[in-house]
Amino acid sequence: MFQPITNDQLIAVANEFGTPVYVYHAEKIADQYQKLTNAFKAHPTRFFYACKALTNINILKYLKSLGASLDCVSIHEVNLGLMAGFLPEQILFTPNCVDFNEIIDATVLGVRINIDNISILEQFGNRFGSEYPVCIRINPHIVAGGNYKISTGHIDSKFGISIHQLRHIERIVKTTKLNVEGLHMHTGSEIKDIDVFLQGLDIMFGIASNFKELDYIDLGSGFKVAYKEDDRETDVAALGARVADAATKFEKEYNRKLEIWFEPGKYLVSECGSFVVKVNVIKQTTATVFAGVNSGFNHLIRPMFYDSYHRISNITNPNGPQRIYTVAGNICETDTFAWDRVINEVREGDYLVFHNAGAYGFEMSSNFNSRLKPAEVMIENGEARLIRHADKFGDLLRNQVV
Repeated sequence: MFQPITNDQLIAVANEFGTPVYVYHAEKIADQYQKLTNAFKAHPTRFFYACKALTNINILKYLKSLGASLDCVSIHEVNLGLMAGFLPEQILFTPNCVDFNEIIDATVLGVRINIDNISILEQFGNRFGSEYPVCIRINPHIVAGGNYKISTGHIDSKFGISIHQLRHIERIVKTTKLNVEGLHMHTGSEIKDIDVFLQGLDIMFGIASNFKELDYIDLGSGFKVAYKEDDRETDVAALGARVADAATKFEKEYNRKLEIWFEPGKYLVSECGSFVVKVNVIKQTTATVFAGVNSGFNHLIRPMFYDSYHRISNITNPNGPQRIYTVAGNICETDTFAWDRVINEVREGDYLVFHNAGAYGFEMSSNFNSRLKPAEVMIENGEARLIRHADKFGDLLRNQVV
């Protein structure tokens, strides 16, 4: 069992590299990956890390060392994956609303391609025919997950080809002789109800009967992690058992072995991440007490974008009396991280840590207000190492014409 990062380690990182700073715990990533591989060992299953969650190349290299494959949504993510050492066949490229030339670029690189648009599917078939295998992304019209902004399987979603367009897909495949190697679906994020996956798998099995030479069915991801202490996460062990049972039964009818694929992103890296900030000011108003920190939604946008919850701890005064604070940022915008949050007494100069900050934290950061992006640090085997320098002022001007 791995040892969690301690407050003292986070304080040491903050003192050495400054704040704000993102800190990632390698062994927590390994622990999450091991949970998945153990849960699905009853049936051949592959895990493609959805690297949009966190693309630092050191994280990509580490996940490759664990045995993961890679899910990419842009050609640049594909190139990062190749630079990190993934083989082309270990990379699944699932773009959305991209120029067709980006898909052509992916064929030159030799990676697997997942197509989610009738128009692109037809263009691809006309150009490549049976020469280059493809996966087809289906929209199963299943509403699932947490915030509507991260639900991708509903009828109004831009993602995937509707199950009601199956006849159109079949015509394109037959006419262009497309080589369909896999079927894909992804309904959303933070899915607690494993029946959602089984419902989607049943839909995929129904569609698979129209494609006789599939190698895999990809169920995307959406595994929920615990953000609050009493949160319930996806029961991957129960899901693994039920998926193995369903897949084994279907293979007897299909008369062909299939792999099951998943694309976990947040599940692998969310809990590994700690975002450490410094308290600049304590500001008491007629309504509340603000703890104003040296960050904002330019560094961690999730609470403002998704109304997401991040547990916040005072790591320099962990035994202080508990008080109620509104934690706010330092940019010229309403960037409140947490309202009326119970935290051990916060003093100016204290370090606060946002937990579960590994996924979509740094990855969605910006230079809004001309503020600088923070450093990233990885702790592995108890040793902290810098994996991205913090911005300097010159970085703001790097691509500007002056």
